[in-house]
Amino acid sequence: MSSENLPQTPEQQLRKPRVAVVFGGRSSEHGISVVTAGAVLRAIDRTKYDVLPIGITTDGRWALTADEPDRMTIADRRTPSVEELAESSEGGVILSVDPASREVVYSEPGAVPKALGEVDVVFPVLHGPYGEDGTLQGLLELSGVPYVGSGVLSSAVGQDKEYMKRVFISFGLPVGPYEVIRPREWEADASAARKKIIDFAGEHGWPLFVKPARGGSSMGITKVDDISGLDEAIEEAQRHDPKILVESLLRGREIECGVLEFEDGPRASVPAEIPPVSAHDFYDFEAKYIDSAAGLVPAPLTEEQTAEVRRLAVAAFDAASCEGLVRADFFLTEDGTFVINEINTMPGFTPISMYPRMWQESGVGYSELVDRLIQAALRRPTGLR
Repeated sequence: MSSENLPQTPEQQLRKPRVAVVFGGRSSEHGISVVTAGAVLRAIDRTKYDVLPIGITTDGRWALTADEPDRMTIADRRTPSVEELAESSEGGVILSVDPASREVVYSEPGAVPKALGEVDVVFPVLHGPYGEDGTLQGLLELSGVPYVGSGVLSSAVGQDKEYMKRVFISFGLPVGPYEVIRPREWEADASAARKKIIDFAGEHGWPLFVKPARGGSSMGITKVDDISGLDEAIEEAQRHDPKILVESLLRGREIECGVLEFEDGPRASVPAEIPPVSAHDFYDFEAKYIDSAAGLVPAPLTEEQTAEVRRLAVAAFDAASCEGLVRADFFLTEDGTFVINEINTMPGFTPISMYPRMWQESGVGYSELVDRLIQAALRRPTGLR
């Protein structure tokens, strides 16, 4: 039975809903997740919700952390970590997998476990593998705890760029040329796998983008101008993911659009444009988070172009059966066609990130955005839906 349908005790009926903000994680996007969590913790209305911050360390330990958003910011071009915020270097937080209980327990070696109370909803602000990819969502489904964002399948599809593109193609959405090199191919015959990429370049031209197939925040991505840079780019991508994706350069404008779940279904925000960044070869990690490259919100598009990209963003949301929120990224090519590059089921969520900025311009401020996501999660049952 879903915990959504469990009878509430008088205490549950009187108290404020309790939100566990879970952040950090084992992926290379750990630091950005901590920064995102700080912004979310700062925005949650404490008169409306109780909050429990839970950080996941880089080695996977669930830690009780300080509720101190001011310590969760980028300083001196360096991102923070859960290890710096954890109240103990050994203590661990345990979430029950019994759907009849949402109790959270904290334990330390040699000490009696301490009950931290029940959690009504989880706000997972993890980016990348082991958090955004359906793994955490599966645990929360087993536990019967509602959570912000997409479910297991949608999260997995949104993380794996190969299968994301396959889903979009099956729904008739426009996708650019790409090639995939799986770990077995590389291990069996690296020369053949490399030739596969070179043949792809022969068909579609240089430059290429070589990237982790299941990464985010533009980490591990290299723009390769010719064959001389290919091996180094492959090595860099494989540092983040043994499965790599190769894409051809699509000449045009980079357009983004946010999708948010309202009571009557998903709606698209005004779109934004990522202009060329002179100090960077492309919109990479440094441009996004360190140098704060300025996006244009709203994007300078015609009414027809704006309507089309908003339609496509919602179509991508529906194609992958997403819930809660999505940022959809497009190229507006030189012939006037929109091509979808990818979706992010937990996009960058700091106040300067594009997703909140697009919704701010659409009339939904950051605090309201956080509240709407929590309320959507509380309305939605766990389990099959």
